[in-house]
This record gives sequence, structure tokens and C-alpha cells, in this order.
Amino acid sequence: MNKKITVQMIEEARERLGKVVAKTPLQLSKRLSEKYGATVYLKREDLQEVRSFKIRGAYNKMATLTDDERKKGVVCASAGNHAQGVALSCALLKIKGVIFMPTPTPQQKIERVKNFGGKFVEIQLIGNTYDEASAASKEYCHEKDMIYVHPFNDPLTIAGQGTVAKEIYEDIDGKLDVVVSAIGGGGLISGVSSYFKQKSSHVTIFGAEPEGSPSMVQALKEGKPVKVEKIDTFVDGAAVQMVGDLTLEIVKENVEDVVLVPEGKICKTMVDLYQNEGIIAEPAGALSVAALKYVADKIKGKTVVCIISGGNNDILRYPEIMERNLVWQGRKHYFLIEFAQKPGQLKKFLNDAMGPTDDIVRFEYMKKTNKEKGAALVGVEQAHKRDFEPLLAKMKEIGLNFKVLNPNDLLYQYLI
Repeated sequence: MNKKITVQMIEEARERLGKVVAKTPLQLSKRLSEKYGATVYLKREDLQEVRSFKIRGAYNKMATLTDDERKKGVVCASAGNHAQGVALSCALLKIKGVIFMPTPTPQQKIERVKNFGGKFVEIQLIGNTYDEASAASKEYCHEKDMIYVHPFNDPLTIAGQGTVAKEIYEDIDGKLDVVVSAIGGGGLISGVSSYFKQKSSHVTIFGAEPEGSPSMVQALKEGKPVKVEKIDTFVDGAAVQMVGDLTLEIVKENVEDVVLVPEGKICKTMVDLYQNEGIIAEPAGALSVAALKYVADKIKGKTVVCIISGGNNDILRYPEIMERNLVWQGRKHYFLIEFAQKPGQLKKFLNDAMGPTDDIVRFEYMKKTNKEKGAALVGVEQAHKRDFEPLLAKMKEIGLNFKVLNPNDLLYQYLI
């Protein structure tokens, strides 16, 4: 496979996309600029009709199909955003499509795929991860002799995603120093980095992956795509077990560094973007902004663009987002506490252990009359991370037998 994605390919893609794809704005963030001592812009790909950049690559690939290929129909696999891009492209180009999505895909994304594709699209929910859905889709595509629209490991898909860079270049060329992009399979960063390395080679490209699905980081270490067997699918738009061979080669050549970002930090960034800039970002969409913390020393005094890659976030996920956000900040903790089964024990805990700004947010206990002591599950939210150690000290001081639940505990996984 030819790994060279040329500027000409990207410019031709932008012509092909025409008015189907919006030229999204660059939004200056005063908050982030002040925080990091840089000039930070946000490339608002969440404002596309499908609320992500994925329409660029999907439409570019499908618009190049011959009449015979269009008659065969297309197949793809996606955790949501590529599916929406393919679905809308199917409707616009009047091409039949079968879209495979992993079963944990948020319902909001599934419904939007149906709405965009209408009668042209069939959805199949298979597997627990993108990679499992992808394997099923490729087998189906081969059996039915259809055309595969890969979400990242295809030159035409990558060239389509590269049109993001063309727009950034046209808006602030000459003043740009750094671009930060999320990485799932690597299509976006491959297109963006290819364009800048040829048009403005001084621009530094950083990639960001979720800590729970470090497929590009592992591939860079091994020198080849490797399957990460166990991944955290919370950042569904970037939860890929194995990157492409093409995208890996491009990242190796063009990208300065790929940083891993904890899911909790991503959640905090989502909350901050909403509360300060009014941006509803999905987890993968907030990745680039969350990554600024990990490249802070390399961007001071520079002009930086963070690509907000998507805004498809199911409102039902917000309780989990807030939970992960507080846990990551060190402000929410869960305990198993053994209380003597006699009056006044909870009152003693509240008066003698809890701080003035501590709050019990979960309490589960069932009194058993044939036992002297009973364990309670207690969730505590605190105003500051520094309040945790004093709480532990006071609990020990009053003689409580307790266990702090940690992320490796099965019960903790149930709670979060």
C-alpha cells in the first residue's frame, strides 16, 4: 500500500467534498491560552452535520467509487462517528451500505446513523469492541462482494481527513507552531500530519491516545501494529485494539510524540469545555485538549491548534463522566466500613471523622441482628484532594475498621 499521502490528494479531496463538508471554525480559547502560556485555538469538527470529522474521509472514499462499485454497495465498521459519515454519504450518493457497530455503542450514535442513512443503510450490532465488529464486517464484505470503506487505514480516507489540515493552514499559516490530534486508528493524525509536513514542515504534531487503549503507543514501541488485547472502551471514538499499518508508518515519520491521557482527565476536560466554552465534546473529541497537560512544557509561547474531533455524546453517559471526573481529581472515594451494630455509630463517623466540606453521596447498609458488626458501603465526595488523608487519619483515630476501594476491585468497577 502506498503510504505517501500527498498535498495534491488532500486538495483534490477538499474539492470533492464541496459543500457536503463544512469548513469548520477555529475558536480561540482565552482560558486555555492563559492556562498554558500559549495561543490555543480549537478546530471545531464537532460542528459538522454528523458532529465529527469522519464525514470527510468517508465521503471522499465513496465519491471516488466507479458506477459498478457503487452498485455493489459498501460495508464498514465503526464505533459511531465513521458510521454516521458513511451513512450520510450513502444517502447523498444513493449507495446501499451495511454498517457494523460494536454492541456497547451509545444509543444516541446508533439512532443518528439510522437517521442519516435512512433506507440506504442497514445496521448490525456485533462484538464488544470496534475490532470485533471490524472482523465481522470484513468477512461479510468478502462474502457479499461489496466495497469496504475503512475508517482509517485507506489512502482516500486519510486524504479526506487531511482536509482538516488544509483549512487550518489557510486560516493561520505562518503563525502556527503545534497541532494536537486524537488517535484512534490514526486516520485523522495521518492526514493532518501529512499535509503539514509537506506544506509547513516547522509545525510540530502531537498525538493523544486514551490511557486505556494505547494501540498506537504500543505499535510505535513494537515497530508494527500489535493487538492490545484488553482495552477500556469508555473513549469509544478512540477505542481501537490495533492501528493500521499505513497509519503507523505515517505517524512514525511525521508525529513528534504520542501521549497517553487518563480517562478521568478526559472526563474533567469534557466538563471544563462545556462549562467554559459551551462545547459538548465526546470523550475522543476532548482528547486533544486533555493532552495539553502532558505537552505543556513544549507549547509555551507557541500557537497551538487542538482538533475537537467529535461531539456525539449520549446524555445518558454524563453521570459516569461526572463520576470519573471526581475520582480522577481525587475528590470522590469509596470505602467498606465495619460499624458496630449499636445506636450512634454512624453519628460518631459523621461528627468525628468527616470534615466540614465532606459529603456522603452513597451509603448502603443492612442491619443483621445476629452479628455484632456489619459492613457498609460508603461513598464520600470531598471539596479538595488534600482532604483525603485527614479523613483516613480520623477514621483510624476513632478505631474504624475500613478498606479503601481501588480501581482494581471488582466492586469498584461495579460502582463506576
